[in-house]
Amino acid sequence: MPDHPRSSQESFDLSEDEISPEHLDSQVQKAQEQLLSLKRQQETIERQKRELEEMSRKQDQLQVGRAEMIEKFTRALVVVEREEYETHKRVELLRSVKEGFGQHLQYFESLDLKGIEGPDLARELTRALSALDDAKTDYSQTVPKISPHDTDEAQAASFGYGSDTSGTHHFMYWFKIGIAFTLPLTVIGLLLFFALLTSGTR
Repeated sequence: MPDHPRSSQESFDLSEDEISPEHLDSQVQKAQEQLLSLKRQQETIERQKRELEEMSRKQDQLQVGRAEMIEKFTRALVVVEREEYETHKRVELLRSVKEGFGQHLQYFESLDLKGIEGPDLARELTRALSALDDAKTDYSQTVPKISPHDTDEAQAASFGYGSDTSGTHHFMYWFKIGIAFTLPLTVIGLLLFFALLTSGTR
């Protein structure tokens, strides 16, 4: 008689070698090694994920910071260029003022009417008075340009006046400036008077 086919149960039955303690220990060891390997792989993947997330965060931070600084530096450069232009204009103005004031100062420091009499004295006095008027006009028109905000206070401080009230401050400043310009004119006028008087008595 032909052999009967083995039952399904029989086909899955393990041999004695396969169910031996040594084999089971080996299978458990392999399973543990596989689990350990999978755990290491998981840790590696998680670490890579964290690194990628950190890189992504840094890239976002860089992009935001880059855009912010580009905007700030763009605006700042516009301001700097405008200030550079204004500073260049101011330097040119100050150079011109320095030259003009220097010429006025040189003229008045070198002005000497001693030894001049008669018509020559009258002519020199007329010339000096005209130069004085020009200097006063130049000064009054130029000083506000070179120091439009703090001229009054700086000038008042140089004359020893405080700034208790704006009205007193303003008045005392211009009062002192008036004296400063009127005194030379008065002196020159007195010299002219005495020169003419002396010429008339001779």
